[in-house]
Amino acid sequence: MPKFEDCLQQLEKIVEQLERGDLPLEESLKLFEEGMRLSTFCRKELESAEGKVEILLKQNGKLQAEPFESTTETSNGRRSEQRSSETALHSK
Repeated sequence: MPKFEDCLQQLEKIVEQLERGDLPLEESLKLFEEGMRLSTFCRKELESAEGKVEILLKQNGKLQAEPFESTTETSNGRRSEQRSSETALHSK
């Protein structure tokens, strides 16, 4: 099983190659497919890690379980937090 960091590094290389725009169409399509595969793998690994963090928080008696909150950048450059429905319910 490949490591997350290795897959992410390979994905970054693919993006750089595709952004240059100097590849033949067929090679670009192959790289795009590989990039999508790597992206899916990385996303699943991150989701798994997020679940493990939440489980660890639930097992510690002193800490209240809170799902991991991811921060994303919006189209206007502002950062926003994405919260799970579980967190939203607890904050009401």
